[in-house]
Amino acid sequence: MDINQLTEILKKKILDNGNIKNVEVEDKTYLHKKHKSFENNKFHIKLKIESEYLKNLNKVDSNKLIYKILDYEMKNYIHSLQILFI
Repeated sequence: MDINQLTEILKKKILDNGNIKNVEVEDKTYLHKKHKSFENNKFHIKLKIESEYLKNLNKVDSNKLIYKILDYEMKNYIHSLQILFI
């Protein structure tokens, strides 16, 4: 899977779960290229999620919800995930 395919999947899965207005996906994989655990098929992703609902939850609960939505991608394609709620 390439970053463009992953980006589309992430956006669709997150937006399909309601209460979310917009999702921006940024590839930050370059931050991990020199790490011992770096794998070519794993990405470092930064998400900017526009959602009053998630923004008003406590940070742990809002992150748990996103991790649950992206469970498969986390196990198979994402090395690191940053989430910013706006």
